[in-house]
Amino acid sequence: MTSPITTHVLDLPLGKPAAGIAVVLEGERGGSWQTLGRGTTDHDGRIRDLLKPGKIERGAYRLTFDVGAYFKRQGVATFYACVPLEFVIEAEEQHYHVPLLLSPFGYSTYRGS
Repeated sequence: MTSPITTHVLDLPLGKPAAGIAVVLEGERGGSWQTLGRGTTDHDGRIRDLLKPGKIERGAYRLTFDVGAYFKRQGVATFYACVPLEFVIEAEEQHYHVPLLLSPFGYSTYRGS
């Protein structure tokens, strides 16, 4: 069983997973953001263990990706120091997957499966 929130980062210009990106997961609790988990993308660009397995609470969440450090290690100029993705969970489903498709001057995301 995996974390109820997982992520996956793909480096679009290279056409491969983005390994070594630090990610912080936060939840909004009582009007402020609280860190719930941290991780670093593996060789496949994934983090499967941001939270302990189980149900997720309804509410607002934020994943912040340290993409500036990733591109710096590669010697690639980038416009973004970090990518914060805020999303709302309204149903207590078992799993939410939030991929990030990344390039030095743009990104996109979606709710994955």
